Amino acid sequence: MATQNTPNRMILVSVPRTASNLLLKVLNIPKQPNVITSPKGGYFFYDAFMTAGKDGRFNKAIGEWTQEEKSEVHKAFQHAVTDLEEYSARAHAENKMIFAKEHAFWFLNPGFFSGMTHGAVSDEDLKSFQVTVPESYGLSQTFSQNNSTVLPDEYLRTWQLAFIIRHPALAWPSLYRAMQKMCKAGFLEDDDAKGVSLTNMSMQWTRRLFDWCLEQPDAPVTPLVIDANDVIHNPGAVIKFCERAGMDTGSMQFEWKDNERKSETWTPDRASADNPAELARHQKAASIMLSSLEGSTGINKEKAPTSIDIDAEVVKWRAEFGDEVAELLEKATRDAMPDYEYLKANRVTA
Repeated sequence: MATQNTPNRMILVSVPRTASNLLLKVLNIPKQPNVITSPKGGYFFYDAFMTAGKDGRFNKAIGEWTQEEKSEVHKAFQHAVTDLEEYSARAHAENKMIFAKEHAFWFLNPGFFSGMTHGAVSDEDLKSFQVTVPESYGLSQTFSQNNSTVLPDEYLRTWQLAFIIRHPALAWPSLYRAMQKMCKAGFLEDDDAKGVSLTNMSMQWTRRLFDWCLEQPDAPVTPLVIDANDVIHNPGAVIKFCERAGMDTGSMQFEWKDNERKSETWTPDRASADNPAELARHQKAASIMLSSLEGSTGINKEKAPTSIDIDAEVVKWRAEFGDEVAELLEKATRDAMPDYEYLKANRVTA
């Protein structure tokens, strides 16, 4: 929704295990001549979400949070916007695009996230997490019904939003496997793997943001959507996505050398800059989530079968995870399918 009077800015909205890092690798974001991004390719709101979720906070209703907890989380979101604005200013000064990839729930208002399991949240509690943006974005700061983020409508309208999706029957078991590895590495307790996975197994926040885009008066076209299956099997769709995003298709790559595998570098941030042990934890966690990509020299088409039978996948999940987890995955998959199919119908095709 960025206009001619605002910097060229894009947020790629994802959820875990949707091949978003692969898309950045194919687009070759670090070597796009007219793009500026963070060393992580975005993730400006990573620290804020981690702050919101630490110490088991999401296990209790927002109304039970202390004022200190709310203030700490609000401060983390405000820092994220400050960092984002600093990169945006640099990009604007150099007449380039600022690009950021963010998981949908990372800049979701924690009140809505908590509301998934603890019921409705008061307007006052929602306001406690909403950030303040510079007055240059307008004196009013509103939050319309489909804007569940911490960012006001007036600010979001200055960004072009794009979305990457993947069939839930592929994304959700992949996420659960990653969470199991996190448990083995000591990042999560065994009992947390299910809870963390289930709260992330949703495309409702992606769909809400997509619908929000369609409601804006200055959005004449449908936002960009790309399916992970097309990233892997349909290079023409990725090329068209690149073109419509305003990037250089000549910089794209579908193969890469061994020494070019890593798509992200986890540099010190506000949460870990002064804590080497914490930084090492973040880097190790990133290596788990990026293991498939970092072990590749190109697109692995085996990761995305062209046809998916959920019933057949459930049989596989029972053998791999056991009945209880298979049932959880099946429910999460079937619950997410309407949102996935809706978004898929609006994807870029070639």
